[in-house]
Amino acid sequence: AGRGPAHGVRGPSASVPHGQGIRIRHTITIRRTPEELYQFWRRLENLPRFMRHVESVTVLDDQHSRWRVHGPAETSVVWEAEIINDVENELIAWRSLPGSQIPNAGSVRFHPALGEGTLVTVTLEYDPPAGVIGATIAKLLGADPQAQVAEDLHRLKVMFEGGEIPQIGAQWRGRLSEIPDLETAREVLQTEEKTEGESTN
Repeated sequence: AGRGPAHGVRGPSASVPHGQGIRIRHTITIRRTPEELYQFWRRLENLPRFMRHVESVTVLDDQHSRWRVHGPAETSVVWEAEIINDVENELIAWRSLPGSQIPNAGSVRFHPALGEGTLVTVTLEYDPPAGVIGATIAKLLGADPQAQVAEDLHRLKVMFEGGEIPQIGAQWRGRLSEIPDLETAREVLQTEEKTEGESTN
């Protein structure tokens, strides 16, 4: 049957105003349906459960939210964002509202994978004003932003495939925040994944 867009259009994802700055894209396959993943992600307050640099997302209404992320020297950076494209079970795109300290935008696409599961593609763009890029961006995104996004998505994968979404939360974030590098974190996650797999079979 004709599957038209629910709330948006299948056009460009998201774009910061000037198209400059930092752009990150990462794709991972998760053994869950696009519907499950879309519903989880559309509740934006879920994002801090696997995004290490995000302290909280407060939903203000159906289109607007307030993001609080870790800033330099134990501070927080806060901005408000709006959803600019929303295609049910396929795409969510958002961008910060004008006046944000660090203009940014993001999108997530859910595409059925060949065989089983869903390809989840996240694109993030940051366009910090001159003079802000150094310590602030490093603190927000880590020394290697691409690796940070890959780690966040791997954490999401473990949450879904390990079958522990309701319980997972702070205990995982706390453990992973103590791990200094991506390789060690990946080893811990893989070990835990094997243990979960054995316990559920």
